[in-house]
Amino acid sequence: MPTEQRQYYKNLLLLAYQSFGVVYGDLSTSPLYVYKSTFSGRLHRYQDEETVFGVLSLIFWTFTLIPLLKYVTIVLSADDNGEGGPFALYSLLCRHAKLSLLPNQQAADEELSSYYRNGFVARDGCSPWLRRFLEKHKKLRTVLLLVVLCGASMVIGDGVLTPAISVLSSMSGLHVRATGLQERSVVLLSCIVLVGLFALQHRGTQKVAFLFAPIVIIWLFSIGGIGLYNILHWNPRIYQALSPYYMVKFFRTTGKDGWIALGGILLCMTGSEAMFADLGHFTSASVRAAFVTVIYPCLILQYMGQAAFLSKNIFHLRTSFYDSIPEPVFWPVFVVATLAAVVGSQAVISATFSIVKQCHALGCFPRVKVVHTSRWIYGQIYIPEINWILMVLCVGVTVAFRDTTLIGNAYGIACMTVMLVTTFLMALIVIFVWQRNIIFALIFLGFFGSIEAVYLSSSLMKVPQGGWVPLVLAFIFMSVMYMWHYGTRRKYQFDLQNKVSMRSILSLGPSLGIVRVPGIGLIYTELVTGVPSIFSHFVTNLPAFHEVLVFLCVESVPVPYVSPEERYLVGRIGPKEYRMYRCIVRYGYKDVQRDDDNFENLLVMSIAKFIMMEAEDAASSASYDIANEGRMAVITTTDDSGTPLAMRDFDGLADSMVTRSSKSESLRSLQSSYEQESPSVTRRRRVRFELPEDEDMGQQVKDELMALVEAKHAGVAYIMGHSYIKARRSSSFLKKFAIDVGYSFLRKNCRGPSVTLHIPHISLIEVGMIYYV
Repeated sequence: MPTEQRQYYKNLLLLAYQSFGVVYGDLSTSPLYVYKSTFSGRLHRYQDEETVFGVLSLIFWTFTLIPLLKYVTIVLSADDNGEGGPFALYSLLCRHAKLSLLPNQQAADEELSSYYRNGFVARDGCSPWLRRFLEKHKKLRTVLLLVVLCGASMVIGDGVLTPAISVLSSMSGLHVRATGLQERSVVLLSCIVLVGLFALQHRGTQKVAFLFAPIVIIWLFSIGGIGLYNILHWNPRIYQALSPYYMVKFFRTTGKDGWIALGGILLCMTGSEAMFADLGHFTSASVRAAFVTVIYPCLILQYMGQAAFLSKNIFHLRTSFYDSIPEPVFWPVFVVATLAAVVGSQAVISATFSIVKQCHALGCFPRVKVVHTSRWIYGQIYIPEINWILMVLCVGVTVAFRDTTLIGNAYGIACMTVMLVTTFLMALIVIFVWQRNIIFALIFLGFFGSIEAVYLSSSLMKVPQGGWVPLVLAFIFMSVMYMWHYGTRRKYQFDLQNKVSMRSILSLGPSLGIVRVPGIGLIYTELVTGVPSIFSHFVTNLPAFHEVLVFLCVESVPVPYVSPEERYLVGRIGPKEYRMYRCIVRYGYKDVQRDDDNFENLLVMSIAKFIMMEAEDAASSASYDIANEGRMAVITTTDDSGTPLAMRDFDGLADSMVTRSSKSESLRSLQSSYEQESPSVTRRRRVRFELPEDEDMGQQVKDELMALVEAKHAGVAYIMGHSYIKARRSSSFLKKFAIDVGYSFLRKNCRGPSVTLHIPHISLIEVGMIYYV
């Protein structure tokens, strides 16, 4: 076997091994509660061997068609550069068809290396009329966004319900051996485990990740072995139930009661979405290998074993899983079951953090604190606000319901809704991304959509028995997300309509009609073109500004990651003597914007590289042409090649005496005391830029670079709008409520943009603005 092939299989096995702890924790704990939930309703009237055989037949074919055929075979092929989940599919669609409602997208984003899927060729495909129809009607694109937000809200609901049902189910095993234990004691123990689980989230999953995979593997082989033992010991004929005949016979016998029981059977495939949503750090091949070789056979053996046990012990339905465990291995299996429940919960909580981060990056969730928990594994994050909200809701659900059947009713609705959303989005992926005939999309949607719709209809019958929980949670989270998205979009449209025209800027001359003081002024804006109204508002009230102006836009691009080589776009605003630049910093929806101490230095180096690139372009040496306004260049910041500036470390004390600065002595003293009191500030790398002697460099370029260096040494100020958004008086009641109440409340009670962008407070200037939208 060649070395490369051997290395490939080695990596495949390693990733498959690691995927057990992250991807399959939720799916592998389903046997704890499937049979109990299935027989908890009207089906308890049909307690006979034929009914058990019918239930097993339904479980087998459901588990084969949805997790194996739909997810493992088809959906895993639709990853977005390795990322999965509803928002990954939506992002993929928005890039291959103009379906996005994100306002500040630009043509340069399409040149990113990860923007289009490998092998994609821009063409109308087999259904150009459908593409034009969707792109033309904004309401349809809004409906698509609402469908995706619904799926995302249900994933957050999973983050509440999965820990509750998994931990409570594992703890219920205590009833089997400790018969005198009261139900409230089991609930209390479950709550203690849940609080501990959420309290440890801030440490990051990588601290205990090496334990996760062995726990799940031991759990899977344990339940697989117990299932095989029960088949041989209780009913070797159970293999006959794999025939679809028993499924048909089940519905003939039970009728409507059997249809309602589907709400319990569907719990066997909960966690299938996690295979796709948690794809991030694994390959689809490794996830497939783990599922086909271990997950599928072990879980099928366990479901068959439990059915064999129940066919001869039908009155043990409430605790069928623990009752079917041979007595000598009960306590070891109980401990592993509890640990596996925690692992499964951990996977869903991590997926919830990930989906909230994606929603936030794509402008659909209020600003929250995102903490990067791993130095080695990129993308592992922790969101404190979401963590504590999930903990309170999870403990509340556990204490309120105290029964896995009621929680299972809620859990089923959440899972089936997410699966239906994925099926709908996959049908669009087949048309627009894979560029296949619409007939294939309709077959996929019709086959899997009909199966999932039947299961969802059964779950909805249980809305009064706990099924209302995910619906209420989804409504709340969807309302929050859509109000935030709507307010953000309206604010951007206001900025776009009220931006300062270039002709008015040019009419003011190089000084802009104001006093230019030493330093760099970084003006944060969401606009990717033009000068924002915040600038004119600032100089109207305070007619002075910095020598070098940089209009900085932090843009979220609908790709998972933007490589550092492609992150910075730099351009010029106005003629060279105006010293005005635009810089767009691009992040993907999985990128974490770290508190980068080196950001200011990278920015200066990027502008210096742009000045040199522009000088090398013969066309740019001509007089300024307003038609060229908006041209941008991708600047690589990962290496120092192409930059005329040298950078050296310094202590900052001696240099501050000779550097020309706009700061007064009292302000410099205040900044010095601030830096002494703030350890994070004092750890920042301090550098000084130097311009080496270069005879080939033109005098105009040298003067511009020297002005940039002097401005950097004088200091950097961050200017940001402190905006108040209000609806116009003529607006409808719904719009006034959404903007004046909902959006305003979220802006006041969530983190400010200066916090999420890691702007140092000592250098921040906020400009008050009122937006009437």
